[in-house]
Amino acid sequence: MNIEMIEAAAARLAGHARRTPLLSSPFLDEIAGRRVLVKPECLQLTGSFKFRGAWSAISALDPAVRARGVIAFSSGNHAQGVALAAKMHGAPSVIIMPSDAPQLKLANTRAFGAEVVTYDRANEDRDEIGARLSAERGLTLIKPFDEPQVIAGQGTAGLEIAEDLLEMGITEAEVLVCCGGGGLTSGVALACADRAPGLRVRPVEPEGFDDVTRSLAAGEILRNASMSGGICDAIVTPQPGNLTFPIMSEHCGPGLVVSDEEALQAMAQAFLRLKVVAEPGGAVALAAALTRTDSLQGDTVVAMISGGNVDPAMFARALATL
Repeated sequence: MNIEMIEAAAARLAGHARRTPLLSSPFLDEIAGRRVLVKPECLQLTGSFKFRGAWSAISALDPAVRARGVIAFSSGNHAQGVALAAKMHGAPSVIIMPSDAPQLKLANTRAFGAEVVTYDRANEDRDEIGARLSAERGLTLIKPFDEPQVIAGQGTAGLEIAEDLLEMGITEAEVLVCCGGGGLTSGVALACADRAPGLRVRPVEPEGFDDVTRSLAAGEILRNASMSGGICDAIVTPQPGNLTFPIMSEHCGPGLVVSDEEALQAMAQAFLRLKVVAEPGGAVALAAALTRTDSLQGDTVVAMISGGNVDPAMFARALATL
């Protein structure tokens, strides 16, 4: 991985992905005790940052390989990103999704034209399923985070953050990123390290699924004890990626961990103050910006809302915290 790959991905994404802005609210600043800038990737195509990596990876394939189709496994956001990117390239897609994924994500993935194959998150190995179907059908596997071109695509969000902050005259800030396997976090960290080294990228995870935070502290990859039980389905992964962990180890600060209740409260604040919709896993970075104030440095924090694909019942649960 290098900055040239991220720049190349940005060129391929031009005209296809949305450049999301940095939003602010004096109410959020007051809660956090510092300036809070929010990058709403919930406004990205398919409702999350995952479209960036999906387009990057699929657009980089040889046309003949791409025409045979792609396969991906995801709880929903990577699924939708790959499904739409494949459809826009005229390629078939098969998406492996946990049976307990939010119904909205399952429905949207099918609506983008993908064939959806469900599995039991607690008892079946999605990697094995993906490898088997890929071999049987001649499909190219687009991994959700541990794939160079996917990391490069996610890193384009980091280029935008660095460029927008420098335009605002901000050279130092904490950049909080919702983190599962680390594709987004590592891509953003690589981009910021090159373009604005005064920015410190920090992964944020939900309690009980803090494998990246624990791994960074231990200096080695550690697994989560469980793969179910929380509400932040978008960022629940077994462990950091073999490609993403070294990047995060080199370029990221310590991880931060928030509770499900704090994620719900951040969803409510994002809606109330910024008029944007976040899903639980997409709101953990904003939750950390608002509640982990003693763990942050400087007078500016950037929090990414990584996705907004939330079922109505869960969103109502978040609004009930107001």
